[in-house]
Amino acid sequence: MGGGSGRMVVMGHLLRAVGSGVVLTGLYYVAPLDYGFGVVAVAALAGGLLLFGCLVVWQVKAIARSAHPRLRVVEALGTAIPLFLLLFSATYFLLSRGLPVAFTEPLTRTDALYFTVTVFATVGFGDIAPATGTARALVTGQMVADLVVVGIVAKALFGAVETGLSRQPERSEP
Repeated sequence: MGGGSGRMVVMGHLLRAVGSGVVLTGLYYVAPLDYGFGVVAVAALAGGLLLFGCLVVWQVKAIARSAHPRLRVVEALGTAIPLFLLLFSATYFLLSRGLPVAFTEPLTRTDALYFTVTVFATVGFGDIAPATGTARALVTGQMVADLVVVGIVAKALFGAVETGLSRQPERSEP
């Protein structure tokens, strides 16, 4: 593959990865999250996590058959990780709106996203913390899911890269 063509392939994958995260984040900010926290919110989180799991399975298969599996995994992560984080963020936002004392301060969408990312990154700045049993249970669920995403999902995605690479003839990839 020529240098110009290789750069175009790389740019295409990177643009799709970044674009997916931007679109998902934009949807999070405009989504009508006004139905409060309850059975619907918990069902939406569960359904979203099921969708996330299906997306990861589909991505693993796509990576394994891709002509550029290393680039395809970047694209997969650019979609899967934002989706995962935004599902929890929306749930925290709804919980905070429905029960303002659930966290140490009421959460805006940005606050909820910030909190979700700090939990995912395990840095827990301490400025926002769960203050009720429901919030703590939900955050604990995210922590366990984070471990699954970092461990099992990452292993599956990168294992698919190895599978994809092993199916290809020797060549240099961008």
